[in-house]
Amino acid sequence: MDSKNTSNTVPPSGPVPGSPDSMSGRSGGSTPVFPEDYSVRKRRSQKAAFAVFRILSLFIVLILFAILGFIIYKGAGVISWDFLTKAPSDGMTSGGIFPAIVGTLLLMLGSAIVAFPVGIMSGVYMNEYASRGWVVKFIRLMTNNLSGVPSIVFGLFGMALFVKYLGFGDSILAGSLTLGLLSLPLVIRTTEEALKDIPAGIREGSLALGATKLQTIWKVVLPMAMPRITTGLILSLGRVSGETAPILFTCAAYFFPQLPTSIFDQCMALPYHLYVISTSGTDIEAQQPIAYGTALVLIVIVLIINLLAGLMRRHFEKRLKIK
Repeated sequence: MDSKNTSNTVPPSGPVPGSPDSMSGRSGGSTPVFPEDYSVRKRRSQKAAFAVFRILSLFIVLILFAILGFIIYKGAGVISWDFLTKAPSDGMTSGGIFPAIVGTLLLMLGSAIVAFPVGIMSGVYMNEYASRGWVVKFIRLMTNNLSGVPSIVFGLFGMALFVKYLGFGDSILAGSLTLGLLSLPLVIRTTEEALKDIPAGIREGSLALGATKLQTIWKVVLPMAMPRITTGLILSLGRVSGETAPILFTCAAYFFPQLPTSIFDQCMALPYHLYVISTSGTDIEAQQPIAYGTALVLIVIVLIINLLAGLMRRHFEKRLKIK
C-alpha cells in the first residue's frame, strides 16, 4: 500500500509537455526556441537585405546622375541654335553638328526598316508556327549568341558583305543594313517573349469562332502583344543610335559637311563624330567643348527615344483597355 502511494508521488524524469524543454525538443536546460523569436529574426534579416538593396540602387542612380551632370556641365555652354543647325567648319573647331544629327537619324530609320519586319516575322514564326523541337531551340540559341557578338564584328562583316562583295561601298545603305543586323536579335527575342505572354485560351477562342490562324495572329495576338513589342523596337533604336564600330567600317565619314543626297552617299554620325573630335583633329583643346556638346545631344536623343517607348507602350495599353 505504501509503495503504491510512493510511486504515484515521484515526478516524471522527462520534460513536462508544454514546457520550454519539450518545445525545444531537448532536455537538460537548453535555450528554448519560440516562434516569436524566429519571426523577429526573420523580419530583421529581411529589413537588412532590403536596406542593402536600397543602398545599391541609390548608388547606381547617383552614378547615373553624376555622369549626366558632368556631361551637362561641360556641354551645356556649347548648345545653341547655330550648333544644332550648322555644319562643322574650321577643321571641326567651330560650327555645328547638323550633318551628324541628320546622318544618325537616317541610320536609325534605315536600320528600323531592315530589322523591324524581319525581326517581328521571325518572332511570330518561332512562337506561333514552328514546332517545339530542336530546330527552334537551335534558332533561339543562335539568336542569343548573335546578341552577344561584339559590335565591331558586325562592322567587319558589314564591310566584307555589303561594302565589298555587294558593291554598296561606304554608304548609308551599307551602314543601315549592318545596324539592322545588329539590332535584329533584340527585336526577335522581344517579339517572341511578348507573344509567349498571351494566354493560349485567347488563340483557342478565336479559332473556335472560325478565324484562321493568320487572322488570329494578325487581329488578336499581335495587337495584344504590341505594347511590349513596340518597347523592344524603340529600345533597339536607342542601342543603334550610339554604336560606333559598325558605322566606322561601312558608312561614317571623317568630315562630310553637307547632307547626303542618296542612300549610296556617306554621312556623318554623332558617335563617330564624337570619337573623331575627341581623339584627332587640328586643335584638340578647342574641340573638347564641341565633344561634350555632341555627347550631350546624343544622350538627349537616346533619352527621347526611351521616353517615346514608354509613351507608345501606354498608348497601345489604353487602346487594348478601350477595346
